[in-house]
Amino acid sequence: MAFIQIRNVEIKGVSACVPQRVEKNRSYSYLSEEEIEKYIATIGVEERHCAVHDGTLCTSDLCYKSAERLISDLNWDPKEIELLVFVSHTADYKLPSTACILQDRLGLSRKCMAFDSPLGCSGFVYGLGIASSIIQTGMIKKALLLVGNTQSFYASPEDQSTALLFGDGGTAVALEYNTCCKDMMDFHYLSDGSGKDVLIVPDGGCRNPFTLDSLKMERTEEGYCRTRLHERMDGLEVFSFATVNVPKSLNELINRFKIETNSIDYLLLHQANKFLCEKIRKKMKFDVEKVPYNIREYGNTSGASIPLLMVTDLKKRLESDKLRFLATGFGVGLSLGSVYFCTDKIVCPELLYLS
Repeated sequence: MAFIQIRNVEIKGVSACVPQRVEKNRSYSYLSEEEIEKYIATIGVEERHCAVHDGTLCTSDLCYKSAERLISDLNWDPKEIELLVFVSHTADYKLPSTACILQDRLGLSRKCMAFDSPLGCSGFVYGLGIASSIIQTGMIKKALLLVGNTQSFYASPEDQSTALLFGDGGTAVALEYNTCCKDMMDFHYLSDGSGKDVLIVPDGGCRNPFTLDSLKMERTEEGYCRTRLHERMDGLEVFSFATVNVPKSLNELINRFKIETNSIDYLLLHQANKFLCEKIRKKMKFDVEKVPYNIREYGNTSGASIPLLMVTDLKKRLESDKLRFLATGFGVGLSLGSVYFCTDKIVCPELLYLS
């Protein structure tokens, strides 16, 4: 089992940015009013903040604005930031690394270590583990973890399984080496690549390069229409993977590190869909008030969903209290990560918007 424990790393702040543009699911023209209401009642998404995918607003722009505001509010000198990790599967280019572009845009030192991690739904938990593992050596003192996706880029407007679900967002988390910080970060990870086809964009990579056939609209047995450049999701398989493995991962984390569940202030679930998250909450026996949701207004924002949830629903408590969290991200890969972490009166700007 992939367990990691991190010492001497403190979360100093979290910020988030979403596109100004809102898509309302009740305006969707490919379903009847009755079908839309049933979808909203089950999945929980009424509206989503989505970019117009013409190149003017990318994931990096949302993460940049989040990071710029967080650096300012923390009064950090950008030149002191020595690590930048960008976690996303909607990068600016095939190459170069978007992290290197953001290092330059943010005015960070050329001595900064910057790299991408192309993960989706589990991206925040993986990115937090990666960045913290590097920082805990003490050789790097300050770091930025930027997690985001403009996931709606991959959704066919005629595919009801994705078009009504995915929203866009970019987040920033500030991390600092601190030997006085006594709180641990505890992680558990698992991967199941046999489920690669459960969530996949078939064409456009090196395995299946783009051809003119990639642009052809295809109709599925369920009646969905999409090209091979759109995301394909087997919702039943995702549901099965998550309902079995998420509670198992959280319980293994709790047992391995002897975490007192009564001391946990919040369980933060990747905002996959409301019905699935409620199944997980009930299996974990957490009270409703300890499991916040923002999926109604923002949809499934992939790896950004956990830090975005912290900003939208927990800002005041993050700024005023010491809090203990369990969090879990799960999905495309198939990939899953669970984490226990603490915050103590951190910086948390208001949610930002970008048009």
